[in-house]
Amino acid sequence: MTNIAKYIFRFILFVLVQEFILDKVPPIHQYVVPYLYFLFILWLPFSINRFGLMIAAFFTGIAIDYFSGTPGLHAAPCVLIAYLRPFILNLLIPQETTEQSYVEPSIQSMGMGAYAFYIVFFTFIHHTYLVFIEWLQFGNLSYFFSKVGVTTAVSILLIFGTELLFYRKAKYRTNAA
Repeated sequence: MTNIAKYIFRFILFVLVQEFILDKVPPIHQYVVPYLYFLFILWLPFSINRFGLMIAAFFTGIAIDYFSGTPGLHAAPCVLIAYLRPFILNLLIPQETTEQSYVEPSIQSMGMGAYAFYIVFFTFIHHTYLVFIEWLQFGNLSYFFSKVGVTTAVSILLIFGTELLFYRKAKYRTNAA
């Protein structure tokens, strides 16, 4: 499978899982809203430029918005994490090391600690911005923080479960074009 086909398949899979499985789960509690679709953005290759990353993130968010009937609600946090991703990757992965020779972020390419920080940081940023846009009022801060915290925790569990279930081979970059 070519790289483009692999990423298109991942995009479709994440959108379908989010819309037809995770969004249909009966609510356990008012705070629990599992999100997994933005993992598509976090799994895109290191080599993609910021503009391409933001375009892919926008289309990911718009696809979720289309199915859920919330114009722009998911697209804005997706574009935000796509914009911040290169900055955080540059902080987490030194450019001189051989770890940068991997194709995409994973536990193998970044190490467990850096990858865990990467996932937790972007999950928290995505969910904070998403809940803030959804909430868009300054009434009950405890509700806001508890919803962000619980949603982030559930999503992190889903993400690491996905990592364990769908093992991704760590592919190296080569100098050949």
